[in-house]
Amino acid sequence: MTKRVALYLRVSTNDQTTKNQRRELTVVAKRQGWDVVQVFVDEGISGAKGRTQRPGLDAMLRGVARKDFDLVAAWSVDRLGRSLQDLVSLLADLHSKNVDLYLHQQGLDTTTPSGKAMFQMLGVFSEFERAIIRERIKSGLARARAEGKVFGRPRVSATVEAAIRAARRKGTGMRRIARELGVGVSTVQRVVGANV
Repeated sequence: MTKRVALYLRVSTNDQTTKNQRRELTVVAKRQGWDVVQVFVDEGISGAKGRTQRPGLDAMLRGVARKDFDLVAAWSVDRLGRSLQDLVSLLADLHSKNVDLYLHQQGLDTTTPSGKAMFQMLGVFSEFERAIIRERIKSGLARARAEGKVFGRPRVSATVEAAIRAARRKGTGMRRIARELGVGVSTVQRVVGANV
C-alpha cells in the first residue's frame, strides 16, 4: 500500500526559500514510492515559535489528528521546532495517531525497524524529561512551603470574616454579602462553611 505523505517545509526568514527542502523531499518520496498528498509551509517563521504562531505546522497537526496522511516528512528536526517541549508534543501527536516521521538530515525514518526503535527511544527520553520537570516543580513547591510561603489567594482578615458571619446570621444572601464586602462568593462560602 502506498504511503500518503505530508511534507513540512519551514524557513526562518523571508530571504530564505523552501525550494531546496521541497526538491530533496520530493526526490526521497519518489524513490520510496510515497504519494505526497499535502505540503505545509511556514516561511519567515522561527522554529522557536509555537504551533499557534505557525499556520503551516498547525494545519499539518490538524491533518495528523484526522489521519489525512500516514507519514510526515521534513528536511530536519530543527524545521519542526527548536523547543524540546514543542518537539516532544509533536512526537506525541504523531505517535498517538500512528503517523510515521521521516527526517532527511538525521536519517530518521520510523517506517523502518531501526527508525521505530529510535522513535520509541525519543518517546522514552521525552517522558523522562517530563518526569524530571514534574519532580523539580514538586521540589520547588516543597522548599517554598518549608520557607513559609503560602500559596493561593490571600486570606481575608478576621474582621471581614466576622462581618460575613454577622451578615449571614441576619439572612443576607451570599452573593449580596460578597458584593457588599468586596470579596468573592467562594470566600463567603468558605467562611460560612467553616462555621457549619
